[in-house]
Amino acid sequence: MDVGSGRLRFEPLRGGRLWAPADPRYRAPGDMQRHIQDAGPAALEGLIRRQANAGRPVSFIVANAFAPWAAGVARDMGVPRAMLWTQSCAVLSLYYHHLYSLVAFPPAGAETGLPVPVPGPPGADASRTHCPGVLVNTLEELERVAIEALRAHLPVVPVGPLFDTGSGAGEDDDCVAWLDAQPPRSVVFVAFGSVVVIGRDETAEVAEGLASTGHPFLWVVRDDSRELHPHGESGGGGDKGKVVAWCEQRRVLAHPAVGCFVTHCGWNSTTEALAAGVPVVAYPAWSDQITNAKLLADVYGVGVRLPVRRRGHERAGGGGDAAEGAGVERQGERGGG
Repeated sequence: MDVGSGRLRFEPLRGGRLWAPADPRYRAPGDMQRHIQDAGPAALEGLIRRQANAGRPVSFIVANAFAPWAAGVARDMGVPRAMLWTQSCAVLSLYYHHLYSLVAFPPAGAETGLPVPVPGPPGADASRTHCPGVLVNTLEELERVAIEALRAHLPVVPVGPLFDTGSGAGEDDDCVAWLDAQPPRSVVFVAFGSVVVIGRDETAEVAEGLASTGHPFLWVVRDDSRELHPHGESGGGGDKGKVVAWCEQRRVLAHPAVGCFVTHCGWNSTTEALAAGVPVVAYPAWSDQITNAKLLADVYGVGVRLPVRRRGHERAGGGGDAAEGAGVERQGERGGG
């Protein structure tokens, strides 16, 4: 779909008190979120007025949960709206039940029954007014129970999975050529997303675990985390391993050489793994990733949780644990546990 073709047009929020696009303060998530919440409403209102003046009136607003202030703009300008939820419906249900005090969350193993605070998305309290519709990045067959339960409270519409289903051909990426040279279902694919940093000790232990499996592996280590890697490009696996700064994840998961996916369990990674039929080793860090890991291992039965231990504030999976977990591709059929 071409940008500006009349079907899809990108218009940036600009003007008013908004920082310039290249402002380094955007790199601090907390500062960025507070600034957008403060300056975003006026910028969005200005965008809607400019579109109307150009003969392209805005007839509907879709804003994700991190822009709750868009609801007020839509209401004040008389424009219908819906919220886009990019995580799972199960996680949306958890947030919703907490926000409206529909159920208490007791601590695991506790006998006191005391509720546990469950923080929602930033600015969620600003959206307590009824939402006319929630577009959720999921599908009925994947989360039927959660969808049906939440529909008693919200007009939930599954619109997922929201990832590109194209072939990906022509990408400047030598990962596929390397995968072509590997035996079927032999490669351990490791990727922890664009935000998660697992720490120097954990990185070393994952490298040790991968090397000890004897399986070929493809490991995505972002440029901003490369200094944490103990063995540079080789990943400690000699000819067995390949370390890259980036790859087209969906394309790699679809390759027949990939037999296992070690993942942080972001929702996009979760749905891409499910779509490709690749079993997973779940290594969640925070937020919805914990719930996604439980879904993958305990509900869908397509993987295992990587055991972790606590070292101060740092999570670390032992080398032996990583080796044991990475061998999941040899257990059961592809797509099974």
